[in-house]
Amino acid sequence: MKDLIDAELSYNSMKLRQLGAEVTTINSKVSYVKFLIRGQKIAYAYNINKDGKYFIEKTLPYPIPLKECEDEDDIVELIEVDLEQFESAAQSNNIESFIDISNQLFRVASKFEDLYLYYNVPKNQTEIISQKIQEIEDQIEQARDESERVYFKKDPDTLK
Repeated sequence: MKDLIDAELSYNSMKLRQLGAEVTTINSKVSYVKFLIRGQKIAYAYNINKDGKYFIEKTLPYPIPLKECEDEDDIVELIEVDLEQFESAAQSNNIESFIDISNQLFRVASKFEDLYLYYNVPKNQTEIISQKIQEIEDQIEQARDESERVYFKKDPDTLK
């Protein structure tokens, strides 16, 4: 099986180089981590990148890249905090809505990428989309201002 994977990797690397890419292959393993919290599956995937750092992303209940970490201790710490935060959030009456909205945002980002990769979109349309995204950001900040903070072990990464 390993020989088949190595052959496929070599073939893919060759095809990418033909497209003009610089391909760096490292012997790395991807780790998948799964939990069940209050009936909700939480999953992560992480691997070592070419710089020797660990890249981790949450894959369930919604996909989101999380962070580049220095070592596996940082990965464990990040997952511990994320699980605590999810446990706290799971006590909310709105947890299913938040998960649905997170998945909607992921789908919107994917559709937006398709839009600009496949279509020559008029400038006025991109301005309208940008305005709508700003409205969502403003609404998120308003919701933060009108909500009680429930997790204090660390500050938010992006919502200051």
